[in-house]
Amino acid sequence: MNHARRTTATLTAALTAGTLVLAGCASPAEPGAAEGSVTLDYWLWDANQLPAYQRCADAFEEENPDLQVRISQYGYDDYWRKLTAAFVAGAGPDVFTDHLTQYPGFAQKGLLRDLNTLDATADVDYGEFQEGLPDLWVGQDGGQYGMPKDFDTVALFYDTNVIEEAGLGPEDLEGLDWDPQDGGSFEKLLAHLTVDENGVRGDEEGFDPDNVAVYGLASNGAGGTAGQTTWSWLAGATGWKFTDKDVWGTEYHFDDPRVQDSLEWLFGLVEKGYMAPFEEVGTEPNPQQALGSGRAAISANGSWMLGTYANLEGVDLGIASLPSGPVGHPVSMYNGLADSISAQSEDPEEAARWVEFLGSDDCQRIVGEAGVVFPARPAGTEAAVEAFAERGLDVSVFTDLVEDGNTLYFPVTDSFGSIEAIVQPIMDEIYIGDRDVSTLTEVNDRINGLLR
Repeated sequence: MNHARRTTATLTAALTAGTLVLAGCASPAEPGAAEGSVTLDYWLWDANQLPAYQRCADAFEEENPDLQVRISQYGYDDYWRKLTAAFVAGAGPDVFTDHLTQYPGFAQKGLLRDLNTLDATADVDYGEFQEGLPDLWVGQDGGQYGMPKDFDTVALFYDTNVIEEAGLGPEDLEGLDWDPQDGGSFEKLLAHLTVDENGVRGDEEGFDPDNVAVYGLASNGAGGTAGQTTWSWLAGATGWKFTDKDVWGTEYHFDDPRVQDSLEWLFGLVEKGYMAPFEEVGTEPNPQQALGSGRAAISANGSWMLGTYANLEGVDLGIASLPSGPVGHPVSMYNGLADSISAQSEDPEEAARWVEFLGSDDCQRIVGEAGVVFPARPAGTEAAVEAFAERGLDVSVFTDLVEDGNTLYFPVTDSFGSIEAIVQPIMDEIYIGDRDVSTLTEVNDRINGLLR
């Protein structure tokens, strides 16, 4: 649900450069479909969710014999490239999984249908979704450009075997506190879990930070504009917010000392030896592999990665809450995907029937029962919690954040792709150590200039 960094800028450029054809993108009926039926093309990128959505399509077709759903799944990077090309050619899908970094540009270019204007989706009660998710998909014109499908938050993954080797237990990972000045009990934990090549721990005399065998914290890279799993949960715990408004902010806050201090603390872990340097992880970090290989003791990551971490061979998985920050509690980014209808669809009303079903309790329960993500409706969320519990995973640390309101919204603004193109390389330089965090003040003026 993240992965926005590398594709956003190129997608924006392609859509700006290309001629946007609003010709229809209807597809011929599927072989064996009822005569006169309409086939709707639906695109998604997560292979792990494909089986569940196929079951949703089967249930939908049973209730709607005049409609067929053809699902196409592409890898994340290919997904956005193909979608861009399809939009330019006027041959995109009727319905597709959308991301908060992408939809503002799509909507402004007239590529999305306002769900409020279509019969099947006009009367949806958005109050029945998890609080706040529908608001993220309301455009500046008041149109609803996405039907919420799921949500995610962030927590700490760890291997209980590694924790026990350090003389600790799961209880030692609960109730942690953090602040950007000295790192609190969270930094003390990371120090103890870090081990150099000679077996000396990071909180012991003689520790060598230049030759580390096990890092206390797995690196998620520099994080870019959103820092979803990297640094947003740290900065958010200080009371900082990305922009002046939760949705459609007009002013970023990278000049705030709270975010700058949070970044300085995080990337300062490299010099202390508690987190891998940029040179080791590069622009494509793999924190789950670091945990699975024993290269790192703790990995902060999103709930959509639950299945990946649970399947790590030889890992006895544990999940802990993020540390509480200066605000007195943990804070996680709250992100959510949605299903959008292309303005190029020749069958928008039929597409709206499919989207309405995608956002229904029936489909969201099916998705929840697959135990991959947390669907956007409470019924689907509960089904997912039960599915994870059957696999021995207590996922309450993810859902408690939402129930308690301890969340930070993903930044929804104009020009996100252009802003990311500016911020990402600068964050990389800060991680490397070639740039001081204070230069973000100047960068903040530059990116805010794009919003004026």
